Amino acid sequence: MPAESPGPPVPDNPPAALLAMLPRLTQLSAAFTKGRLTDRATEAAGLAVDRPAIGVLMTLRTAGKPLRVGEIADRMQVVGPHVTRQVQALEKRGFVRRVADPHDRRASLIELTEAGMEGADRYVTSLFGWFDEALTDWPAQDRADLTRLLARLVDDVTARLARFEENGGHGGHGGHGTNDLG
Repeated sequence: MPAESPGPPVPDNPPAALLAMLPRLTQLSAAFTKGRLTDRATEAAGLAVDRPAIGVLMTLRTAGKPLRVGEIADRMQVVGPHVTRQVQALEKRGFVRRVADPHDRRASLIELTEAGMEGADRYVTSLFGWFDEALTDWPAQDRADLTRLLARLVDDVTARLARFEENGGHGGHGGHGTNDLG
């Protein structure tokens, strides 16, 4: 009996644009890792926390509201106990606090403290500064196109992965035959 595929079937002849893009994504990921972009931004922000803790801070910052641990985990695409450990460490540092969930007295929400908000903002400012410098020679339209297309890519990949998980990890073709890559 053949092993089940971890996702949709791979086409026999992937579009050339897709084949050209995948190594570039790998190169970009490696550049971020090798360049220690996250670490540098964390240092510049004056935050002595590790990457997973930055992930929790940024998840709360981008949410703009207190979240349950499970919501943070879902948004970070990690398991709850991982987030719980990070939240406990961030609480000790004064970056987050637990508050009562107004909709469920048995549950608590995690919110940024003023120090957590300021640290997250410094981190984002450092990242934006780095990206702004990297893209300084790009025309405004190219920057706008990058923002629009990157948002679309993230939304589509996230939605497809969510469908994959909803199907118990047996994501078939969702019937979306359009392909802007080739």
